[in-house]
Amino acid sequence: MAFSNIDLSKPNRFAKVRALRVIGLLFGFTIFGTVGIHLLEGISWLDSLFFIVITATTVGYELLPQLSDKGKIFIIFYLIFGLGIFTYSVSLLGQWIVRQQMSSMLEKRRMEKTISNLDGHFIVCGIGRMGQSICEYLHEREKSFVVIDSNEEHLQAVCGEKGWYYIHGDATDDFILQNAGIDRAKSLATALPSDAANVYVVLTARMLNPEFQIIARASDDKAGEKIKHAGANRVVSPFRSGAVKIARFMIHPAVEDLVEVASKNIGGFEVADLQINEANPYCGKKLSETDFSNKGIMIVGICKPGHEPQMPPPSTTIINAGDSIYALGSSTIINQLLEDFNEYFEVTS
Repeated sequence: MAFSNIDLSKPNRFAKVRALRVIGLLFGFTIFGTVGIHLLEGISWLDSLFFIVITATTVGYELLPQLSDKGKIFIIFYLIFGLGIFTYSVSLLGQWIVRQQMSSMLEKRRMEKTISNLDGHFIVCGIGRMGQSICEYLHEREKSFVVIDSNEEHLQAVCGEKGWYYIHGDATDDFILQNAGIDRAKSLATALPSDAANVYVVLTARMLNPEFQIIARASDDKAGEKIKHAGANRVVSPFRSGAVKIARFMIHPAVEDLVEVASKNIGGFEVADLQINEANPYCGKKLSETDFSNKGIMIVGICKPGHEPQMPPPSTTIINAGDSIYALGSSTIINQLLEDFNEYFEVTS
């Protein structure tokens, strides 16, 4: 399923501009009245401001000075126009507040309905620096995903602005994970700042969906072992991964530059894990008999059940049901190939 944006930025931006105009109108009209009374009556700025505010709000007052005829005429016109402007501005502000609340409620319900219809999507727990990078990667490749985080303000600031689906809540809560569609999800990544929280998310997610893939963040190897025992398929340590990447740049700078450029481009290279079943047309064929190379795909490895991966596999290797094929190619070709393979699985299910 392709990823679909919900553009929340335009309505919010328009509402903010409208609110600022109303506030500016009230402020400008108050300044105008204050300056007018000060110049006509010669009273202090504070008294002038006080006089105008209690006049505009119609709370009633006792005249501070005895107004001149010019001052009285000015107040008459000020009240005629000011009362209408003040009432209109207050009314607009009230409408804006109500609309914001209603819009937020309706948008939340619409997003919840959309999330309930997602299938084969990804779940990202935590929208910190690492979680946001994961979401950016998925978004660039047009993958459907749902973000879970307990910081509602940060969620709205990041996900609301980008149109990402999100759920406010504790990712360790069964109810929250079920609302994110964990029973229909393809994979879950937990990138919470606490190792303990990541362990708990993995445990909960594995109980709710014993089959799907779970990737977790760990601060060190010791925490990584615990997270693996909790049920994670893969554990990533940002510090270790970063150190290995730096070392690779030191040893093979040219090769790593090529990989870096390829991974950053949306149309760059990707590696996919392709599962073979009986309905797949490649089942029973040798690698040399397939059309992978004609499609611009390189088979870099084959993993047969119960065996270590062959990397690279010989051209005489026969592809059987249950094998996993590691294919390297452009994002467009890989995505099309994944869709074709999913259709073969739907035929047998």
